[in-house]
Amino acid sequence: ADFQVHAAGGPGLLVSEVLRNGPAAAVGVDLEVGERLMAVNGRDVEPTTNVHELFEDTVDRRTPLRILAADGTQRTVVVLPVNAGRIGTLRYETWVRQRRELTDRFSDGRLGYLHIESMDIPSFETFERDLQAAAEGRDGLIIDVRSNGGGWTTDYLMAVLMVQRHAYTVPRDDGSGVKAYPQSRLPLAAWTKPAATLCNEDSYSNAEIFSHAFKTLGRGPLVGTPTFGAVISTGGTQLPDGGWVRLPLRGWFVAGSDLNMELNGAVPDVLVASPPTDDLAADRDQQLPRAVDVLLAGIETDPRAPAWQKKC
Repeated sequence: ADFQVHAAGGPGLLVSEVLRNGPAAAVGVDLEVGERLMAVNGRDVEPTTNVHELFEDTVDRRTPLRILAADGTQRTVVVLPVNAGRIGTLRYETWVRQRRELTDRFSDGRLGYLHIESMDIPSFETFERDLQAAAEGRDGLIIDVRSNGGGWTTDYLMAVLMVQRHAYTVPRDDGSGVKAYPQSRLPLAAWTKPAATLCNEDSYSNAEIFSHAFKTLGRGPLVGTPTFGAVISTGGTQLPDGGWVRLPLRGWFVAGSDLNMELNGAVPDVLVASPPTDDLAADRDQQLPRAVDVLLAGIETDPRAPAWQKKC
């Protein structure tokens, strides 16, 4: 949970946010925005109290809290605090859920949204798992690699996004008039309808290679701010004394232009800056609605619009 430290109108610390699936939202705790944290482990909380200090050495330990409800009643609950890494995961999941809801709102339900956390196999498997849930029945897809630190899975993602149509199938007794293709026949999941990608200055390494590839291959519009320009393959080995030597082993260049990706970030087709105040905002994201508008504006003339599903 987050607290408003200098909230007027009452004692303790005002609860300003409760992260879904976190300790404060657990059954039996049910902390709510607008309630006040009055005590931790028997120690009273004042408006000037460093709340983080009160939770030192409490991870996974039963920790009693005294809560003042909005109606003036008090209760004692027991939480199992989590570490900073888990808090970061909960915060990330909250941010992604909010971007998904914003995309749905900005596009009137026409577009799906997926954020790729990292360019590694767990994130790719999450992308594959969530692809149909996010995009099934939608006209297009927003792919977000903002603040993605990199990895190596660009080609896996592009294999999903660049599948060429060579046939369609009609199931027996199917009267829908939809020309489709069985996903089970494909080695990877496929999204062949319109898409746009969001990137920013915190997109690094393989997330930049993906942004370059998405733009170079003309898969769809690239929206946001230029990526960082930290593209190079490295390798390393551990020394007998425990030290580590890391060396560059491969440079990356854009096909066609021969642009060296090192120190040359992927430049979006549509440049949209995002102020730091929007980083964790639940209801604001200046880059996302622009990506939605750009994708929707070109969707009717996009040859990929019918993709794998087209009525006869």
